[in-house]
Amino acid sequence: MAKVKHNNFLDTVDEVITNATNAGVIHLHAEGNELNGRRITINGKPSYHFGTTGYLGLEQDKRLKRAAIDAIEKYGTQFPLSKTYISHPLYAPLEEKIFEMYQHPILITKNSTLGHLAVIPTAIRDGDAVILDHQVHWSVQSATEVLKSKGVTVRMIRHSNMDMLEHYIKDLRNKANKIWYMADGVYSMYGDFAPLQDLMELSKKYPQLHLYIDDVHGMSWKGKHGSGYVMSVLKELPQNLLLIGTLSKTFGASGAVLVCPDKKLHKKIKNFGEPLTFSAQLEPASVAAATASAEIHLSPEIYELQSDLAAKIDYFNQLLETSNLPLVHKNTSPVFYIGTGLPATGYNFVSKMMEAGFFVNLGLFPAVPVKNTGVRVTISRHNEMKNIKALVDAMSFYFPIAMEETHTDLNRIYKSFGIQTTEKTNPPTTQMDELNLEYFETIQQTNKLEWDTCFSGKGTFDWDGLDFLEKVFTNNNLQEHNWGFHYITIKDKTGKMILAAPLTSALLKNDMLSDANTSKAIEEIREQDPYYMTDVVLSLGSVFSEGAHLFLDDDHPLHIRSMRLFLKKIDEIKAKVRAKLIILRDFKKTNTLNTFLHKQGFISIDMPDSCEIANFNWRNEEQYISTLSKRSRKHFRKDIKAFENYFKTRIVCSPTPEQIDKYYQLFEEVWSNNLGINTFKFPKKLFTEMVKSPKWDFLTLYLKADNPDALDKIVGVMFITRSGKTFIPAFVGVDYEYNEKLNVYRQLLLQAIKTAGILKFEKINFGLSASFEKKKLGATLIPKIAYVQADDNFSLEALDWLRKD
Repeated sequence: MAKVKHNNFLDTVDEVITNATNAGVIHLHAEGNELNGRRITINGKPSYHFGTTGYLGLEQDKRLKRAAIDAIEKYGTQFPLSKTYISHPLYAPLEEKIFEMYQHPILITKNSTLGHLAVIPTAIRDGDAVILDHQVHWSVQSATEVLKSKGVTVRMIRHSNMDMLEHYIKDLRNKANKIWYMADGVYSMYGDFAPLQDLMELSKKYPQLHLYIDDVHGMSWKGKHGSGYVMSVLKELPQNLLLIGTLSKTFGASGAVLVCPDKKLHKKIKNFGEPLTFSAQLEPASVAAATASAEIHLSPEIYELQSDLAAKIDYFNQLLETSNLPLVHKNTSPVFYIGTGLPATGYNFVSKMMEAGFFVNLGLFPAVPVKNTGVRVTISRHNEMKNIKALVDAMSFYFPIAMEETHTDLNRIYKSFGIQTTEKTNPPTTQMDELNLEYFETIQQTNKLEWDTCFSGKGTFDWDGLDFLEKVFTNNNLQEHNWGFHYITIKDKTGKMILAAPLTSALLKNDMLSDANTSKAIEEIREQDPYYMTDVVLSLGSVFSEGAHLFLDDDHPLHIRSMRLFLKKIDEIKAKVRAKLIILRDFKKTNTLNTFLHKQGFISIDMPDSCEIANFNWRNEEQYISTLSKRSRKHFRKDIKAFENYFKTRIVCSPTPEQIDKYYQLFEEVWSNNLGINTFKFPKKLFTEMVKSPKWDFLTLYLKADNPDALDKIVGVMFITRSGKTFIPAFVGVDYEYNEKLNVYRQLLLQAIKTAGILKFEKINFGLSASFEKKKLGATLIPKIAYVQADDNFSLEALDWLRKD
């Protein structure tokens, strides 16, 4: 939904990680002179270790340690030479044993990240296409970046959504040779499994479908010879599947393994996979440890280890069933996720668990959506039954305290994860002592004077402006033209307004603020599927309005409590209207709510700059020009003033139906050419309602009679409204043929400025688009951000991938 620039995304992640670091729950350091897998010391406090991914505990096995030590003694700390030239003596025995585990051609890589970088650009050819599960591991997603530079189509689906996958397959099957779906066998956060049987059925139905599965979290604890979760389900790998496993994590050593049933493809990857060709090989100690582990995997002992771990997993599941902890996904993997919903609750809970002597991992954005923050608990053979029981007891004790201290509850957590539960929870409340929240679904139910005291002069969301929008965007034929209107006010006991906000729920395009090339590609798909990549969004304001939609008296001592109450109410509205995202928009970057909103499950996203002119200390054109910069004055004279005599300007208050038809035609030209802000086209009803409203006028540009093309020809129109002393050119219509010849759009901007000055307005709110053009005419650019909370990361991440497609 929001515009996710690469740098914006990095900044957002940096902010999230910084907040978690400041809370003392990540970027920690283990202490002490040794590690045993069972206990770990952090900040001087010994804790039971429930965060390892060494599920079988093989990293502490004496046989692996001895093998590594002997290898260093015999072969040194490394063999500094590319494996393409020559492998050190320990490689061949390891490769033989790994082949014996899988009975398919294999390749060993330095780690899984380099493995993906070696395999993916080699296996996926020009003319192929890729579909990513949006929770597939970052290292897989990163490797597909190389493909985009070669023109390979890369798309993304919601997590394990087979209907969406099939939709993409159908769309791509006549455009691509092979279609690769990339997923994890076992997902690292929730511990859930890829729907392998469904994928097998799809690959039978669509022979073009090939599978690329990262099973590093499924290794060793599952499958024949510990070959992993995928092998345990499929038994035999089909020719259309590439499997990535690991020699680290549960395997206990280092490195990764590619399993490739296609011998011809195996040879190509071995010869052309760049990290295989040019990177250093695994150190002798790592290879020796992996060989010792492989010997265990090939022996009956592996099944004893798997059975021991399975018993502990089963015991943990039994204990969780008797608790009131919100387990997000019940499964038989060693990975469990206890949902906290709000980041604030996650920070609080992890801190309490660490203080109590239990180390668990925090799951946070971007690994999970911000509102799906939680605690990842991993079970390993290191953990004793009594310690597992103590962990559950501690979590059961501290979790309610963490919820209470961060103002949440089980009902809210279950809702944030979309979990249906039979647990008895208290119904949510949207009232608090000392505060009175009122909610309305039409502006007619609000007090006009109170509303305009908060919003007059700020934009098209004063009382009259919202009354106008309700008339336009209700009772229409198309679903995108029917909005829900939601008004919230919160007052203290004395009746003093603390918070007020207008919101709309509407069907919006996910690419509304994406770049034009992205939207162009998506619009081609929408020619066949008009509602492709659209979602219902609950937003402050609407796509029609711009400005400070949230009134908040931040000097009031109850303003933070009011914000909590407000967020609870909009969460309730979101559920009612079945919205996928909440967007709190048009905040200044310097706003004081940034940390608070992040802890409540929102991430900040850059919006296009807002443009306004507030300097009207001039009375004529010469004085106006003097307010511009030297460069802007030159632009003004050359590109704007030089064309002014081609036009005559009229303010039309009551246009005829024929004129409205022409205005709408010009608006459609702009709409179809302006994919930078890609909205559904507004209905013609909007313009007929403007004629009825005393708040709207039409600033029109005609060609002068002495122009040979004139014939009273309208070449531009600006649709203008006002709020208090603010002049609002809401949007425009332009004849693009004359725009290129005579700079029609620039002329409309100039005439709007002149008109506002003549009518003695104090400010022009020029909105979000074409900021470069507006700046040259004296507009101030105001950086704005929005706070987004999504049901999953797909709506944000998918756009990022499409943009690079």
